[in-house]
Amino acid sequence: MWRKSLPLLFLLAVACSSASSEEASRSLAEQAHRLTGAATDYDPLFRAIGDAHLVLLGEATHGTHEFYVERARITRRLIEEKKFTALALEADWSDAARVDRYVRGVSEDRTAAEALRGFEKFPVWMWRNQEFAELVEAIRAYNDALPAGAMKAGVYGLDLYGVPESLDQVVQHLGNVDPAMAAEARRRYACFEPFRNDEDRLAMTPCADEAKAQYEAVHARFEQATDPRQLDELFFAEQNARVVMNGEEYYRESLRGRVSTWNLRDRHMVVTMDALQRYLLRRNGRDHIIVWAHNSHVGDARATSVSRHGEWNMGQLVRERWPRGSSFSLGFTTHTGTVMAAHEWGGSPALQQLNPSLPGSHGRILHDTGIPAFLLILGEVEGSGLTRNPRQQRAVGVIYLPRTEVDSHYFTATLHEQFDAVIHIDQTTAVSPLP
Repeated sequence: MWRKSLPLLFLLAVACSSASSEEASRSLAEQAHRLTGAATDYDPLFRAIGDAHLVLLGEATHGTHEFYVERARITRRLIEEKKFTALALEADWSDAARVDRYVRGVSEDRTAAEALRGFEKFPVWMWRNQEFAELVEAIRAYNDALPAGAMKAGVYGLDLYGVPESLDQVVQHLGNVDPAMAAEARRRYACFEPFRNDEDRLAMTPCADEAKAQYEAVHARFEQATDPRQLDELFFAEQNARVVMNGEEYYRESLRGRVSTWNLRDRHMVVTMDALQRYLLRRNGRDHIIVWAHNSHVGDARATSVSRHGEWNMGQLVRERWPRGSSFSLGFTTHTGTVMAAHEWGGSPALQQLNPSLPGSHGRILHDTGIPAFLLILGEVEGSGLTRNPRQQRAVGVIYLPRTEVDSHYFTATLHEQFDAVIHIDQTTAVSPLP
């Protein structure tokens, strides 16, 4: 009897789930803030952000045009209206430093596209794209128009992959303030020479003690600095030394498994954020930072199924360190469209078609509102089925595997616990890589 009833029970469950989803979509449509391209589109978002000093802007993929464009619109307003002074990227510190010099007008690069050529490693299209270049030019124009002595907006990297480049930059920055200390760094870092040009061999370096000792030496010197020029050079030396120390540990831990390296990486990004805030306070008296990273880093991991495996992330650590009110997280979703992504790690970027979002998933519920693009302030819609119930959510990084999409790109999340707000753009297109 039970076996014969199973199909009927299954159909009833599907019907109930469908009805619940339709109800959630109708409720959300009534509470959505439509995005039309108007200058006032993000007024509700800015009211919700309030006095937060740290604003995290996510993305559901690393290769979607609309995510870059809308984050750029929000970023420009945060810089121009709320006087945020830093844009921190899910990118290597050493690569972002070249962009920072360009937006401050102290580099030899003539255009943003030239400054972005510092991003040479896979996935180059993630930052070397037309959409991001336009924002870099806008930040440069904003800085150029400031009166002399005013705080300029900077661009910084949060990631730790760039160990070889950071080895050189520690020595370079120290050489500008203390040649003897630079020589000592060169001596310590000689340990890395046999390994530095091979990421697989970086996992086998016997250099942990040297990396830690050099970081501690630079950190102590930075803490004692008072001269503004020395403060800048020593801060950049300290952060590169941090990348070497934590990156060495990351590559060593990569032999053990994904969870430990994921946690190390996100902890490093949050520690870098904290250091950047303290530096900005010392340098400019203002510590307001915008972060661009994937949803999987920006959203609170405690609201997702990955937490069951012992993973934490930037979003969780930020909320623990900077509670709601002092921080704000915004996620992005889409239903379908095209995306720029590789088929395998280290592969060339390809224009790929995104499968339609799964029935019952966040993307499908938001799609079913029938609104092409909109903002949800999740504190306004906590009673809806979308935010109350765990649902599947898609995450596409630099690799997209449409044939195994459910296993490769979906996890379960409770949206209102994961983010403070969400932007849904139903039909999206791929970013435009620069040559």
